[in-house]
Amino acid sequence: MNSISGLPLTTIVTFLPALGALVVAFSPGSKPNMARWLALGFALVTWVVSLAMLAGFVATQGGTQYNEAYAWVPAFGISYHVGLDGLSMVLVVLTTTLSWISILASFLPIQTRVKEYMISFLMLEVGMTGVFVAQDLFLFYIFWELVLVPMYLIIGIWGGKNRIYATIKFVLYTLVGSLLMLVAILATAFTYAQTTGSWDGAFDVQKLIAFAGQGHLNGTFGFFAFGAFALAFAIKVPMFPFHTWLPDAHVEAPTAGSVILAGVLLKLGGYGFIRFAIPLFPEAAHTWAPVIIVLSLIGIIYGAIVALVQPDLKKLVAYSSVSHMGFVTLGIFVFQEQGLQGAILQMVNHGLITGALFLLVGVIYERTHDRTIAKMGGLGGVVPVYSAALGFFVFASVGLPGLSGFVGEFLTLVGTFKAIPAAAVVATFVMILAAGYLLWMFQRVAFGELSDFLKGLGHHLTDMKPIEAMTVVPLGALVVIFGLFPGLILNLIQGSVQVMLVAAGVKL
Repeated sequence: MNSISGLPLTTIVTFLPALGALVVAFSPGSKPNMARWLALGFALVTWVVSLAMLAGFVATQGGTQYNEAYAWVPAFGISYHVGLDGLSMVLVVLTTTLSWISILASFLPIQTRVKEYMISFLMLEVGMTGVFVAQDLFLFYIFWELVLVPMYLIIGIWGGKNRIYATIKFVLYTLVGSLLMLVAILATAFTYAQTTGSWDGAFDVQKLIAFAGQGHLNGTFGFFAFGAFALAFAIKVPMFPFHTWLPDAHVEAPTAGSVILAGVLLKLGGYGFIRFAIPLFPEAAHTWAPVIIVLSLIGIIYGAIVALVQPDLKKLVAYSSVSHMGFVTLGIFVFQEQGLQGAILQMVNHGLITGALFLLVGVIYERTHDRTIAKMGGLGGVVPVYSAALGFFVFASVGLPGLSGFVGEFLTLVGTFKAIPAAAVVATFVMILAAGYLLWMFQRVAFGELSDFLKGLGHHLTDMKPIEAMTVVPLGALVVIFGLFPGLILNLIQGSVQVMLVAAGVKL
């Protein structure tokens, strides 16, 4: 157990935002600024704790570190068991980083019910971190469902004019998948207890993976159990055709809600496939793989084509998420080392790059209260800093070599080409489409004559404020660092990649 003076760091990094939510709840309602700074303070301290854990993490060790295990419901083998491997570590740091950035980005746009907003955001961070550290299936499910409530409130209270429709659609989609997954979790634990004659460890992820490795979760049971897990994760990713909640949720969510939705919530699905679905049901994973690969390719193509014709700036970025996340599921299900490394890198890169693009859409929306691309033209001459930032993240999203987006897509394509050359050819073609819709959008927004709509705004059209710049600069720095030194992430996740491939029956 890695620790600093014996502190339970995994529990601290998970529940510190909950303590923050409690403190914010008891702060005076008449002082919204106090709620803002308290929430930011707790999010920053959580981020620092996660960085301390990253500094103490031994990448070469393999397995989980920072483990904590306490019996919870011993009669059914349910325990509070948390810990991190390289994959969890990377995603926890991504979560804590985007959480404080999102809270900072909410300072100017969120002016009503500030206290309740900050409480919702901090509780959302608890749920997301909990999913990544849970080593017990029952505990994982609790955190998985916990994420739903604050996100429902963030979209439903502080969202756009169709927010109620969007948030109910989001909850219904996610809930259907989650309840089927709960049935599969209980059935898996019951099978373990029946076979071993004991409930001890029936929900423990590592024991269940070892149990699955002996062939106990194969056959018809494994086929349907994997299907239930896969549906929950596919909805979250979201894979085609389960993606229709995403554009609505993104468009109606406040800016910071879109950032965390794209940056972290979509990663819960990819993480679930790697951590639970494939290692628990390896035989079924190979059976389902052709279907998932085909759906991933359809999602990559569909997302790109629909993004190409979007008149709304935020919707364009939302559909680009569907396309980019298709690369993640493609990379996972080709069962190839480079493919899986690329998929995990793509998850991190998508979080940083698309999160920044949503922040930048929010910046211009605050000034214009409009997101129609046709009305924007000529921003480059009036707000040059903003336009330069937008251009940087557009190029990162396209996959410009030297920036992090390139490495993830390249590795995914290399792995796919080794396994299924035809799929790699299709995915590579779509990268040209991605360059098309993103660069065309940037050209229409940044260049040309200043549009009449923007002329009418006059002095309201100001360049980025320091607080807005502070939200995108850290993301830009990380995009450059990971683009030049992808080994920083690849070394961390190497152990996790090998463990999943071995569990899936792949010879390394």
